[in-house]
Amino acid sequence: MKRSFLLSFAILMVMFSLNSNAQSNKASNVAAPVKVEAYYFHLTSRCETCKAVEAEAKKDLQSLYGDKVSFKAINLDDASSKNLAEKLQVSGQALLVVKGSKILNLTNDGFMYARKEPAKFKAVIKEKVDPLVK
Repeated sequence: MKRSFLLSFAILMVMFSLNSNAQSNKASNVAAPVKVEAYYFHLTSRCETCKAVEAEAKKDLQSLYGDKVSFKAINLDDASSKNLAEKLQVSGQALLVVKGSKILNLTNDGFMYARKEPAKFKAVIKEKVDPLVK
């Protein structure tokens, strides 16, 4: 009788342990949402258009998406930026919006519109970034 009680107890403990592990594995398989990040890569020496691209992109992304898109200005002349620049294959000024493995290059649009047609630049950002945020 004592043996069958111990055996039953051991079987229950093993089953409880297996069920507990299965539930914790399910919880850990839920992936965190992929964050959308915007990067403006620049050099230390910058022209007015370069500065406008950064300022307008930052302002537009904040007003359109708030916390859904982070913005970081990265100075390529700083050694600390080397790894990120290599990862994203950036060698010069660039405006990129990144979500996971998707990279949206807005550099040409930024240099074309940020300084002279900021409203058009904002419209381009909205059109191209909306699919990444949703």
